[in-house]
Amino acid sequence: MPPARRTIEKVRTTGSPGTTSRTLWVLVALALVSFGCTSQAPGASSTMVPHARAAPTTSTTTPPPTTTPTPATTPTTAPPTTTTVPPAVLIGLGASGPAVLALQQQLVALGYWLGTPDGTFGDTTEQAVYALQKAAGLDPDGVVGPLTEAALARGARPQPRSTAGYVIEVDLQHDLLMLVSDGRLEYVLNTSTGGGYTYTSDGVTAVADTPQGVFSLYREVDGLVVDSLGQLWRPKFFTGGFAIHGDTYVPPEPVSHGCVRVSNAAIDWMWTDDVAPLGTEVWVY
Repeated sequence: MPPARRTIEKVRTTGSPGTTSRTLWVLVALALVSFGCTSQAPGASSTMVPHARAAPTTSTTTPPPTTTPTPATTPTTAPPTTTTVPPAVLIGLGASGPAVLALQQQLVALGYWLGTPDGTFGDTTEQAVYALQKAAGLDPDGVVGPLTEAALARGARPQPRSTAGYVIEVDLQHDLLMLVSDGRLEYVLNTSTGGGYTYTSDGVTAVADTPQGVFSLYREVDGLVVDSLGQLWRPKFFTGGFAIHGDTYVPPEPVSHGCVRVSNAAIDWMWTDDVAPLGTEVWVY
């Protein structure tokens, strides 16, 4: 029996019942402290190691990384590249200066009559621009813009029909009057011929047409002639009462009763320079 057990036996045999019982419990307690409440093998360290409490298991969920939603973007299209084109320089009635003088000189060189170039865009220059635009197939507005400049640069001119002799040609399709010598175009003027409308004069109803054919100048009046149809300035008659005459209103379209209108300045020049003497052939087509 180990020593501790022997000591306990002695206590039980020698002590009083109450004392023995208390002594016994004290000894048992000392023995338990001496040996410890372990099941370790003899010779092992008696140092008590407190039982480690397991850390409470907690279930943690790692939140997903926070992402900031990217707002939908509308594809952007770069604005189209535009080229600024400077406005075209227009030359018209009332203009003056070197540009007008150069324009007049070019027109005269091509045969468009406008009198003497003076750098001022007046009525005769407008009439010449009308004629150029008609010959080039442009809308005749009397204003010189890019298209008219291009027509001027390429030397646009009407094509006469006569090939021999001196002839005044009236082209009804383009409303142009031409002075032609042996097929060579010398001068071109704007004209306004019969408008094709119906009118009544002295109780007679007629259509405002210019007669077509080959005629000749047979009568002229150096002054103003007034009749039921209006006024004729310095007329040169080629058949019946139809004449080439001056007027204050010569638009770039046909509006007359059948006569061949030119500007007053143009008919004055025709008289002064004798470019339309009596007997001159007149071709109207």
